Amino acid sequence: MKLAFKSATELVEMITSSQISSFELLEIYIERYKKFNKKINALISTNMDNARLRAKQADSALQKGEKWGRLHGLPITIKDNIEVVGMPCTSGSSDLIHHMPNRNADLVQRLIDEGAIVFGKTNLPLFGDDFQTHNEFFGQTNNPWDLKKTPGGSSGGSAAALAAGLTALDIGNDIGGSIRIPAGFCGIYGHKPSYGIIPDRGLIPPMPNLFKGDYAIQTDIAVNGPLARSAEDLDLALKILVSPELPEKKAWRIKLPEPRKTALKDFKIGVWLNDPVCPVDSSVGDCLQASIDLLAKSGATISNKKPDISFEESWDVFIKTLNGTLGFGVPPSLFEKWLKRENDIQGQEEYQTRQIKGAIQRHRDWLITDCKRQVLREKWASYFKEFDILLCPVTPVAAFAHNHTPWFSRSIFVNNQQRPYSDMMGWTGLTNVVFLPSTIAPSGFTPDGLPVGIQIVGPYLEDRTPIQLAKLMGKVTGGFIPPSGYH
Repeated sequence: MKLAFKSATELVEMITSSQISSFELLEIYIERYKKFNKKINALISTNMDNARLRAKQADSALQKGEKWGRLHGLPITIKDNIEVVGMPCTSGSSDLIHHMPNRNADLVQRLIDEGAIVFGKTNLPLFGDDFQTHNEFFGQTNNPWDLKKTPGGSSGGSAAALAAGLTALDIGNDIGGSIRIPAGFCGIYGHKPSYGIIPDRGLIPPMPNLFKGDYAIQTDIAVNGPLARSAEDLDLALKILVSPELPEKKAWRIKLPEPRKTALKDFKIGVWLNDPVCPVDSSVGDCLQASIDLLAKSGATISNKKPDISFEESWDVFIKTLNGTLGFGVPPSLFEKWLKRENDIQGQEEYQTRQIKGAIQRHRDWLITDCKRQVLREKWASYFKEFDILLCPVTPVAAFAHNHTPWFSRSIFVNNQQRPYSDMMGWTGLTNVVFLPSTIAPSGFTPDGLPVGIQIVGPYLEDRTPIQLAKLMGKVTGGFIPPSGYH
């Protein structure tokens, strides 16, 4: 495979064994950025001078016998709602175009301390609030598999850059599918970690400079995690990124357990491929089933058994907790308008109304919902006493055409039937609300040639188990394949 498309794990090995220099690899990505980024618009700011200097320093260190860490000399990019010194951090907002952080986000610093070289930032929707990637200042990011289609959101720039071979590794975040949807749409790997195991300080929102020390707002449900071209890279990144928040490190350590199983034949896998609450298009479902059939032929134990939970109940808990969280960022004037509508919208169940009700709910209501969440968590835990993994869809559909109409006027089409746009986070919300880790792996293509990802859900804090299955799947179903036209 062409150098630019190799995994981060392979590239670090090539750098540290002097098969290629860090500077040479960086120049390859810079040339590809110049050649391809204009048509996909994945990277929206760069700091090439600093990256070149650091790459030369990385090469010089190796000549002296010094190795910085597990990512020595590796060129990477970071989603543009995570602060990196030397580049603006905008979260897709023109109001923040001049925000130049004076400190790296804690997770970025961990990557740099291991030798990574951050040379660019990747695009996202305004404050990460969409399943597509577009904002008024930086514009639209296109899917390398079909420029007329979205790469997903909110980490769409990250996924598009990786798929097109513009970077070796990227870090995004996920509250409703923002790592997993783009990974699935672009045919790459992504991992949504268990809640609370990767630091949040240095993210936007909240707005910059609210916290000047080591503290951060740990937003309910939201997590940070890696996107890559191999499951091995996810494992590598996770080992570096996992850490308590800085104020907690004086007493806490996080050590994730080893994978439950190492061989495919030893895995006991449950499957949940469709549900009437969030139906899946046959083009996606057929592709997922084909991959699962290959796993079965390779010796894995497969059972069409899901957890003892109702999709509808789980969706309700997710929407209430999600919108209770997102309501925090609503402007005061809009929040007041919502409060005045409270009595009028009781009993209405459209998603827009549920968003309002979730945002203005009483704290007591949130606590009741959180109790329901803990019951769901217990049911998932019981399921994982019998099964090692659950396989399910990432989204009901593959990548769709760009659509910049108002959010609540949009819809998707599943088996030619119109469905709410909010269905896009139906399957990802299943795991977000209960804090479970899930890994996305490539799982083939629709008849139209669009990538389909499969969601590999693991037990709480056992992140390395779904990543391990993703590694094994790659040997059976095929891993990352570069899109045509980017070689």
